[in-house]
Amino acid sequence: MPRKNALTLSLLLIVAVPILLLPAGSVSADEDQRGAVKLLTTVPIPTSLVPLRAFDISWLDPDSQLYYLGDRSNKSVDVVDARTNIFLRHITGGFKGVVFKAGPGGVGQVADNDKSGPNGVVVSGHFLFVTDAPSRVVTIDLRTDQIVLGGDVSTGGTDGNRADELAFDPQDRLLLVVNNADDPPFASLIKVNADGALTVNQNECSTSVHPPCRITFKNFGPNKDKTATNGAEQPVWEPKTRRFYISIPEVNGVTSDGAVAKINPHTGAVEATFPVELCQPAGLTVGPNQDLLLGCSVVFDTAGNAWDSKNPNSIAAPTQIIMDANTGTIDASVAGVGGSDEVWFNPGDRRYYTASRNNPTGPVLGVIDAESQTLIQIVPTVNTAGKTTDPPFPAGTSHSVAVDPRNNHALVPLPANNVFPNCSNGCIAVFGTPRGDHDED
Repeated sequence: MPRKNALTLSLLLIVAVPILLLPAGSVSADEDQRGAVKLLTTVPIPTSLVPLRAFDISWLDPDSQLYYLGDRSNKSVDVVDARTNIFLRHITGGFKGVVFKAGPGGVGQVADNDKSGPNGVVVSGHFLFVTDAPSRVVTIDLRTDQIVLGGDVSTGGTDGNRADELAFDPQDRLLLVVNNADDPPFASLIKVNADGALTVNQNECSTSVHPPCRITFKNFGPNKDKTATNGAEQPVWEPKTRRFYISIPEVNGVTSDGAVAKINPHTGAVEATFPVELCQPAGLTVGPNQDLLLGCSVVFDTAGNAWDSKNPNSIAAPTQIIMDANTGTIDASVAGVGGSDEVWFNPGDRRYYTASRNNPTGPVLGVIDAESQTLIQIVPTVNTAGKTTDPPFPAGTSHSVAVDPRNNHALVPLPANNVFPNCSNGCIAVFGTPRGDHDED
């Protein structure tokens, strides 16, 4: 999530909202077996582990139907069978866990997101790639759950800052790993060898230095006129253009101006910067027809300012953006949901899913029809308050989602709460519709 301009969460009050169905522009419930999404079950975090409160990004491997979550509370990557909804194991890899810092005004302690981990997770074959603090990237062999030889490297960030989001290019066997908390932020193109070992180079990409190398988001872009001033967020690999794309929440210090950068994996060059207004993109996912869904992390109001929940004259206008990956053209501005972090496209039901923790009505799972490019549903999730006194624990937010394309189940990790069933120690909520379940089994 961007490091500033985030909406203040009202964590002492859980806002319950009804499921919202929007029929306009949406398909019928029977078409393509795509009915209304509802809570199907929850997968509890075992009581042998500490309560799940702090976590980051998740990933669903469609081949194995295994779900992976960066669990900071337990310093692990949690593994859930998305077919049977069973918690399988948690993988430890010397991860940082939750780091605390002094709270506002030096009172109490709050989580230091910039220095905590694990963060991003991606799977390719039997390798699990995980980012961590400080500036750490590891390869774990899922056959042994051990870090491979040569698979524990540093991207070279400063001040203990974390490596955050990542994406994998399977054609060139390259990871793009983002250090979002460094100023300026940067991304590292890291070579993945056949045995999972990682080759990293902290030199800047240039005409004479090709990957592995670093891309710093200062004076970047074709005209060298863009600087990222609020971090850098989710990268994705788009296989048809054979390019990486990455969300840049804020450009040149203008709160309302963000961008998506297009990166050549062979040279590290930023070939284009596609502007986007009134969004601050964080999440990013590849949809059909070479579309990109941008998860707008900040809700703006109808006057074009960051929405202020305490100002009665500030009318929220939450939105998500669908962009053409080839041209940067905005195909659609999807109204009705915003304040998102991770977003996901599910080819199984051709829907986008948004983990919208800062939605004005309260935290929700947004469901967008990728064909009509309209919001068809929001389903409530939950945020929880933290504790700043000793011993502290962090606030928890519903900002992560991944979807199994074989049964169309959306998995959303929830912090420990007494709102959802079997979630007092934290859980993975499973949303879906029986009509959308087409698992081969």
